Amino acid sequence: MVANEKLDESIELHDGRLRLRPWRDDDAAQLLEAVQESVDSVGRWLPWCHDGYGRDEAFAWVSHCRSGWQSGKHFAFPMFDAGTGRLLGGAGLNQHEPLHRRANLGYWVRQSCQRQGLAVAAARLVARFGFEQLGLIRIEIVVLPDNRASRATAEKTGASFESIARNRLWVRAQERDAAVYGLIPQDHA
Repeated sequence: MVANEKLDESIELHDGRLRLRPWRDDDAAQLLEAVQESVDSVGRWLPWCHDGYGRDEAFAWVSHCRSGWQSGKHFAFPMFDAGTGRLLGGAGLNQHEPLHRRANLGYWVRQSCQRQGLAVAAARLVARFGFEQLGLIRIEIVVLPDNRASRATAEKTGASFESIARNRLWVRAQERDAAVYGLIPQDHA
């Protein structure tokens, strides 16, 4: 991607089972439902998923994601079941650094759909997008060390464990160490 070039927001990523595309305003209701269902599992690791998550937060997230596409700072995708259109979770690239051609990859799956390989499939689609569409040379996956499910997803995606980085994350008003995984185009081939 050339600097200042905007990506087509009609882009779709799919693998037969999943369909990912940029967030739209009409996704907020499904997002709210998925988040409210997932507080016990996703909320354990990601503070934005909390009791009391409401309509305004869902709309604010969708708006944030839409502006991220416009600014080129982050590229978030809702993850849908390709057959039913049900929102299954989300995946995306954030902390995009065009100068160094790197970004972070994040993912989450609604509680009722976990342990089905959906995060791995979505992460692979988003990584391919990052390497092919954004021209990234490195994608990092940064997770809390005791988040075994997310670490397993990183490994199944092809990322290599690189370190436990001290004080890498600020979570719930405290510094936390993080497991850092690196994914480069050769890992994803």
